[in-house]
Amino acid sequence: MHFFYILFSLLFCSCVWESPSQDDRDFLPLDDSEYPYANIPRLVIETENFRQVRNKNDNIPARLQFYGENAPESEIIDLTIKGRGNSSFNMPKYGFKLSLKRKHPLLGMPPSKAWVLVANFRDKTQIKNFISFHLSHSLGDDYVVRSQFVELYLNRNYMGLYQLTEQVKVEKKRVRISPNGFLIEKTTSANENPHFTSNKKFLYDIKYPSNPSSEEITLLKKHIDEFESFIQSKKWTLSQLENWIDLEDFVRFYWIQELSKNLDGRFQRSIFITWERNGIIKMGPVWDFDLAYGIGMIGFTTSPRGWVIRKSGWYMWLWQNNEFATFASAYWQKNRQLFLDLLPFIDSTANMLSPAIANDNSRWPVMNTSENLYHEIAFENYPHAIDSLKQWIAQRIDWIDDNL
Repeated sequence: MHFFYILFSLLFCSCVWESPSQDDRDFLPLDDSEYPYANIPRLVIETENFRQVRNKNDNIPARLQFYGENAPESEIIDLTIKGRGNSSFNMPKYGFKLSLKRKHPLLGMPPSKAWVLVANFRDKTQIKNFISFHLSHSLGDDYVVRSQFVELYLNRNYMGLYQLTEQVKVEKKRVRISPNGFLIEKTTSANENPHFTSNKKFLYDIKYPSNPSSEEITLLKKHIDEFESFIQSKKWTLSQLENWIDLEDFVRFYWIQELSKNLDGRFQRSIFITWERNGIIKMGPVWDFDLAYGIGMIGFTTSPRGWVIRKSGWYMWLWQNNEFATFASAYWQKNRQLFLDLLPFIDSTANMLSPAIANDNSRWPVMNTSENLYHEIAFENYPHAIDSLKQWIAQRIDWIDDNL
């Protein structure tokens, strides 16, 4: 079969494949005559009977396959697909949730059934999530969401550049906690997951366990309530705080959110938290930076000046303690070079993605517009967008240095 792929690619250099039938084939068709190979994997997905993915509820049977430059580079994998995202699902280019029938290691990432395709539509650089994950890894976080960029073809239509990521999930190679532990998300609106509201009026979704008992929910709520009351009291020392939280973990999470000025990081949504019974509370993994690095809510941008995260949620109370403030400030100074190292990492990532960005902007021509509902800033071209991001981060670092 491998010889067949090589021969076929030599005969048809434009990479146009046809198929006798949807269910009886060794490969899924791909036509890249309009959008040429961009040096990153192509992900080809076909749904059953070419059904459209129009909502976040229907799990539609589908098949996927990865392509290299001239031929498939994976087997065909069975899965279901549905839409995903909060406000991002309402955008023209939206994300998807993939649920494989069995665990597979996709693009070198550890095997799992649960994967996410992030559209990054609001982010004209398309790398803000990626560089934030990289920063978390550089700072030594226990678990950082792995991801790879792909170009997506859905039902034989080119959908653009996507970020294939691990779903935040309790698994051996992802969020690792004991069977008695909890993974929760601070959010702003309840969904189908079990959830609770703390005494301080914060809403939390319970991600793990998937079906907690009423006793487990009561236990978790009681612990969160007691912790929030403890830090709000202001009558504690750093050593007492360490009985409740992983201090360095909390400070690392804080600085990633504060550097990026992530509006969701203001204790809004996508704030993941773990706790194991008789253990300490930990923050992370970091997730969701489409409202960060100068991009605000619809209608305005954000300056690199000003504190945001330290005025919000748990951090609002923590920063009022002088010992915590001293520890957090020292952490910034100790790791300042790692924050600066984002700038050359941005360059290398942008260089790698430039051909795919050209394809994506041909499909979704938003780079030069500021009139689209989801885009406030127009850029001349992709290098201009990247330079703007780097300038914002450099100015942000300088402002933090001057106001620490």
